[in-house]
Amino acid sequence: MSATVGTLARRPLRALLAALHATLVALLAAALLAAPPASAAEEAAPTATLTEVTNFGTNPSNLRMYLYVPQTVTAHPAILVAVHYCTGSGPAMYSGTEYASLADKYGFIVVYPSVTRSSKCFDVSSPQALKRGGGSDPVGIKSMVDWTVGRYSADTSRVFATGISSGAMMTNVLLGDYPDVFAAGAAFAGVPFGCFATSDGSEWNSACAQGTITRTAQQWGDIARAAYPGYTGPRPRMQLWHGTADDTLRYPNFGEEIKQWTNVQGVSQTPAATDSPQSGWTRTRYGGTGDRAQVEAISLQGVGHNVYASGMGARVLTFFGLDGGGTAPQPPAGPCKVTVTSNAWSSGLTASVTITNTGTTTLNGWQLGFTLPGGQTITSGWNATYTPSSGTVTATNTSYNATLAPNASVSIGYQATHAGNSAAPGAFTLNRTACTAG
Repeated sequence: MSATVGTLARRPLRALLAALHATLVALLAAALLAAPPASAAEEAAPTATLTEVTNFGTNPSNLRMYLYVPQTVTAHPAILVAVHYCTGSGPAMYSGTEYASLADKYGFIVVYPSVTRSSKCFDVSSPQALKRGGGSDPVGIKSMVDWTVGRYSADTSRVFATGISSGAMMTNVLLGDYPDVFAAGAAFAGVPFGCFATSDGSEWNSACAQGTITRTAQQWGDIARAAYPGYTGPRPRMQLWHGTADDTLRYPNFGEEIKQWTNVQGVSQTPAATDSPQSGWTRTRYGGTGDRAQVEAISLQGVGHNVYASGMGARVLTFFGLDGGGTAPQPPAGPCKVTVTSNAWSSGLTASVTITNTGTTTLNGWQLGFTLPGGQTITSGWNATYTPSSGTVTATNTSYNATLAPNASVSIGYQATHAGNSAAPGAFTLNRTACTAG
């Protein structure tokens, strides 16, 4: 022992430190080699967690609010309200769908309302629920949206709703009650707005569930419009999903929903496009042929009530325009021409837009896409519906000008505010085909 100590004592200080350093490195390497590798669960751990928000505003039916905010949120993010099924909950909707992981990817915020009544079903039947500001669940959900907008400076033109079963019915109700709040909805196995209405306090309407309530498109449209009397602004787009073998909310409800929302949008009940994006699926689009048609309906052959499956959430985002698809380059100029004349004053302007079909095929339903200069916001319009009110806008035909024959023209227009830039819009597309500006 003494010899060893003496030897160390005679070593130069630099050599001693080097020896100690080498020993520490060896010990650290051994520890690292002995440590177990990170599990797959640890490597795939989410970057954010579901949290509950309390005291979010008016909440007449005592709903609970759960919120998922990704670690990276876009500036002025979009909001997606994801509404659960009967017997479900907000946390169950969070864990059973991919909207949180999609929020991680695209930077939007997800609100998960959660029912506390014993049935765990949303109220889509009471007179209070079927009227804007009438009370019950829709009021509480709107309070959740308002709270989220205020807390995160969210984009009020990009608020969306989706739901499954009872949540699908609530999606229909939210779009009817609050057409000025929601830009679009996606309903998986639902029924039309007002179909489940009852007057005896019951939550269940057997006639509607069995698919025996049928009405004309005009009647269904009037029921939805009556939820917000006097409203004349843009109406939300709707995506509908239903299985042909659904024995809970039977398949005829799918056709009744199509009647309702095509009428609300003022577009033809004749599909502008029909395809099969997946085996056993039939997709019809109304009022347009692209991914953001006014109404999109997907029928799943042989599928029952549990229609929602993994991967469908991504298709919902495409319909909503939340997946970045709207930034894709436009195709070369096609067979259409657009001319614009405008009249501006200190803080506002009016624009008259003439669309000419220079192709050889009659358009049965059209959508004109264009980009407003920064700082401009549409406040009203005529001969078309406009959504959203700023940025990349889509003007959709009304019921009386949906047909555009070869060499025919249609005139539309709008009034807008501006913040100093009163220039005309640009980047015109007609049914997703680029147009020549005249």
